[in-house]
Amino acid sequence: MQAGGLGDKRGGRGKVGRGLRGGNSRQTLTEADKEGRGLFKRWCEEAGMTVGVDSMGNMFARLEGAEPDLDPVMMGSHLATQPTGGKYDGVVGVLGGLELIRSRKNRNIKTKHPMVVTNFTNEEGTRYAPAMLSSGVFAGIHTQDWAYDREDAEGKKFGDELKRIGWRGDEEVGARKMHAFFELHIEQGPILEAEGKDIGVVTHGQGLSWTQVTITGKDAHTGSTPMPMRRNAGLAMARVLDAVDEIAWSHAPDAVGAAGHIDVFPNSRNVIPGKVVLTVDFRSPELEVIEDMELRLREQGQEIADAMGVEIEFEKVGGFDPVKFDDACVTAVRSAAERLGYSHLDIISGAGHDACWTNRVAPTAMVMCPCVDGLSHNEDEEISREWATAGCDVLLHAVLEYAEVVEE
Repeated sequence: MQAGGLGDKRGGRGKVGRGLRGGNSRQTLTEADKEGRGLFKRWCEEAGMTVGVDSMGNMFARLEGAEPDLDPVMMGSHLATQPTGGKYDGVVGVLGGLELIRSRKNRNIKTKHPMVVTNFTNEEGTRYAPAMLSSGVFAGIHTQDWAYDREDAEGKKFGDELKRIGWRGDEEVGARKMHAFFELHIEQGPILEAEGKDIGVVTHGQGLSWTQVTITGKDAHTGSTPMPMRRNAGLAMARVLDAVDEIAWSHAPDAVGAAGHIDVFPNSRNVIPGKVVLTVDFRSPELEVIEDMELRLREQGQEIADAMGVEIEFEKVGGFDPVKFDDACVTAVRSAAERLGYSHLDIISGAGHDACWTNRVAPTAMVMCPCVDGLSHNEDEEISREWATAGCDVLLHAVLEYAEVVEE
């Protein structure tokens, strides 16, 4: 896979939005994102593709088929990263799709259906919540106006930043139809590597729930405020986090829960925290489990707040129901792995992906390859060339099955 400036560590690659420890910080709608988009567009045009952009900044690189009026087979993922992200999360799916197009042309393979490689905007949801924001608008889950009004930590709106970096296109979001969608992604978990499998055949995606919890106490001096008179929002947060862990464990082994985003105010060494804002992330492949975890968070959180004399508020800021991917697309992925002699395993994705939303509007499946130690959302994220090759091979064969090869 020719990762060029966006991906692989080898040869000094991954230069666009270089991180502090060898990974990437190419957050959505930043200058690094802008640069990465421009590079991807150039590569696609050099491969003979036309590139369109919709009004959410989603990119679509198209290679015509023998019957251009047919709906295209799409593939792709995202190029933006976490603040301390790796070089493969999302990127392997976009550049893998580009490499598939190059391989098709190099081998003079023709298909009935056009083929399109996508780069969806703001999949990570780090700068702008929720995750998979633009694919969500594409699939009709969110409105564009609502998405444009999302603000980052500095109060900058999504729509304004999209326009600022010059990637707000003219296409209507969701106007492009698709025959099917396939997303190649690293597993972001340890199962495939531990089981010695080359390919993960993704049958389902976990449901996700993000609840923003705001706890308000009272700022006070850490040295002169008697213990009985404290309204410590930080301590209340600690007890809520303990409850989150207990709730997730009660639904083991498939459910998980944690808080990855926490802001403490005023965040001073000698001031008792007067306010804390955290986002609780619950996931499970069963909707009823997610609903139970959400309910218990609110009940137990309120009990903790009442007992400690602090205020607590809950706001659901993101989420989606568990996903079952299209049976025929999943079979195409599994069959491709078997024909090519790659070992494979049916798995449930523990992370959210743009494919979870495209699944609402077109037959969809995912191909996963292992990553070292299951590590992701970390600059040390790593995959092997062999794993990338296997993933791209399977993606190629599954996509060609749906795009229908034209025999000459």
